[in-house]
Amino acid sequence: MRIAVNTRFLLPDKLEGLGWYTHALLRRMVVSHPEDQFFFFFDRPFDPAYVYAENVTPIVLFPPARHPVLWYAWFEWAVPRALRRCKADVFFSPDCYLSLASPVPTVMTVHDLIPLQHPGQVPWWSRDYYRYFIPRYIRRANRVVAVSEFTRKAVLDGITGADPAKITTVYNGCRSIFRPLPEAEKQRVRDAFSGGAAYFFYSGAIHPRKNIHRLIHAFDAFKKRTGAPVKLLLAGRFAWETGPVQNAFQRATFKQDIHFLGYIGEQDLARLTAGALALVNVSLSEGFGLPLVEAMYCDTPVLCSNTSALPEVAGDAALLVDPLSEQAISAALEKLFSDESLRAHLVAQGRERRNLFDWDQAAEQVYRQLKLARNSSYGFKP
Repeated sequence: MRIAVNTRFLLPDKLEGLGWYTHALLRRMVVSHPEDQFFFFFDRPFDPAYVYAENVTPIVLFPPARHPVLWYAWFEWAVPRALRRCKADVFFSPDCYLSLASPVPTVMTVHDLIPLQHPGQVPWWSRDYYRYFIPRYIRRANRVVAVSEFTRKAVLDGITGADPAKITTVYNGCRSIFRPLPEAEKQRVRDAFSGGAAYFFYSGAIHPRKNIHRLIHAFDAFKKRTGAPVKLLLAGRFAWETGPVQNAFQRATFKQDIHFLGYIGEQDLARLTAGALALVNVSLSEGFGLPLVEAMYCDTPVLCSNTSALPEVAGDAALLVDPLSEQAISAALEKLFSDESLRAHLVAQGRERRNLFDWDQAAEQVYRQLKLARNSSYGFKP
């Protein structure tokens, strides 16, 4: 096959959720299928490290697609022309965008429907674009990959005309760099990032949906109640509408024990996950929840919300809480801190559950969708 791919989130030294997803799948797909030709569509200068093998042709398309007007120009003008030039058999878009202007069979991944379900949780300048285009994208795609059953159901419940026969659930996997650390190495991580103290760890962007302000309030209450020598480390860039987070931090009695680490590279992210007392994710809504899986692979206990896709991913390998209850979050932090047997139980459950999440399997399942799309008879329905 001649496979064209939207790779605009393969950003040099800036990989986040969509970038890691794209990287994990394509690196395996390209190497496993040398008989195919891959055409990677970038929207800016690219890192040659993302050209994984000789069967990859990188192509930079203008303009850089980071704004609704530019999204439209890139996907509806630049991408269709590039698909024609490279004579693509199929187009794969891993970030929930595609081209309505091109008849090339298309596979698109849907990570969540948060822009439609919770429009207040996305930047105001993008809301109309999402509201108009996402339903059309889903109806147009020949095959749709949902990253969880929760997301698949959200698509079927929320998008009029979505065909259930073309939507397949394919779980994310975990990078091999996420693995347990010996105790001596954990202590080196603590020495480097938390002054030698034990710490709760959050990884992900910082914006309203991630519920960081309630986590800070809950952690502060936990510290006041217990005086525990534990810190809270938050790894991730500040995105938008971070005022409540900054206010919560400024009002915290134990702000000296709360550290914003900013964007963290892959090596340090894995070490921080493995060295944590527990991974904490009390997000209000997630289509999957990759940090939970990363923690399972690191033998790190998990505390997460009891909403959206997080219980599906966590199963019985996490302590679940109501993300709207600061009291519940705080009590769960105390329980994890004080109960070593609970932490050991969650780690043991995580070792069993993590086998569900494997990038090699995911890459082959997505590749199967590409083959189905190439031969698809689904109509062109923008």
